[in-house]
Amino acid sequence: MSADAVQVRRVDYRAPADRAALIALLDAYAQDPMGGGTPLSADVRARLCDDLAAHPLAASFIAWVGVQPVGLINTFEGYSTFKARPLLNVHDIAVLPAHRAQGVGQTLLFACEAHARERGCCKLTLEVLSGNARALRSYERFGFAPYVLDPGEGQALLMQKWL
Repeated sequence: MSADAVQVRRVDYRAPADRAALIALLDAYAQDPMGGGTPLSADVRARLCDDLAAHPLAASFIAWVGVQPVGLINTFEGYSTFKARPLLNVHDIAVLPAHRAQGVGQTLLFACEAHARERGCCKLTLEVLSGNARALRSYERFGFAPYVLDPGEGQALLMQKWL
């Protein structure tokens, strides 16, 4: 498959086809070991698109090959206090297994970057599991690098606390 065969469109969270595609792609990612290995709950499946539609700083993009959705990127705008400008965080990026290593992820990242530039963002951020070598290579190829302010102080680490 050539990268030209992939079309990326911004998700309309109210459109039935986009809603179905977003849920299917995110559920496939959730069931993947890199997504935790657990399907989305019925509650999440029922609420997610309406919740995203109500979130003014959310933007999602789906990669399509013909009428088949093959990849998804979900983003949320944040704010960089050091730059006093918005930033765009890639919260989820998923490509169906049969379409990996074919440029779909890079095409989604280009759409995300274009959106960030339109919004005046100063940077893109994302998190990735340290064992996800394929994704790490893809992100590095796109220009992502570990977050470092002072090399003597090390790289930033992502941490969480469930509430």
